[in-house]
Amino acid sequence: MASLQHSPSSSIHQTSFLNSLPQLGVQKYGGVLPAVCRRGISLIVKAEHASMASSANSLDKCGRRQMIAVGVIAPWVSLVNQTPPSFAAESNKGFLSVTDKKDGYSFVYPFGWQEVIIEGQDKVFKDVIEPLESVSVNLIPTGKQDIRDFGPPQEVAETLIKKFLAPPTQKTKIIAASENDVDGKAYYAFEFTAQAPNYIRHALGVVTVGNGKFYTLTTGANERRWGKMKDRLQTVIESFKISNV
Repeated sequence: MASLQHSPSSSIHQTSFLNSLPQLGVQKYGGVLPAVCRRGISLIVKAEHASMASSANSLDKCGRRQMIAVGVIAPWVSLVNQTPPSFAAESNKGFLSVTDKKDGYSFVYPFGWQEVIIEGQDKVFKDVIEPLESVSVNLIPTGKQDIRDFGPPQEVAETLIKKFLAPPTQKTKIIAASENDVDGKAYYAFEFTAQAPNYIRHALGVVTVGNGKFYTLTTGANERRWGKMKDRLQTVIESFKISNV
């Protein structure tokens, strides 16, 4: 169901997404500074874990919450040599499955991607050769019961893309946004591109609400590899499900 670019010193603040949502009536763009820095094959995005806690409090007050859906690698990323057998198991050909029973979600990702640890993200897997190919999952507490409480798909997607999933210096374009119902649960799925000076990232995202959390999964690839990767990334997005915990 990810994700872009700036200076290594920039930070991602959870409350900025909440403040940017139209229903909150807040005018100013605040502190969403996803940084991208290319060093060999790595993409760097600095996400401050401390800001997640403050966003939870902000969300309870204003009834809105931010999602971190960035499928990129942070400066302090550490590669996990191998996914524990209890965490991921081979599913259909070419994919591994992930089930997080504690937080109540599951999805699949392409075989060969490595798990990495990024502060502020719940789960991240990436291709170590193609840095723009990754999937990330983020969740933050919310008092809302349904994703539709945040607005229609197009509105939510546009806000996330412009205020969070891409830095202001990148030219973004939303390609599609839709609502899907799975087992009585509403999910918003969207597709977009983000153009940097020397590459374009083509990404897919899905968001939903449940278990008192706002879930976000994003995945994507370099535009030059989109034709090869789009079906696989669509499988990732369509596999994302949450369960009651």
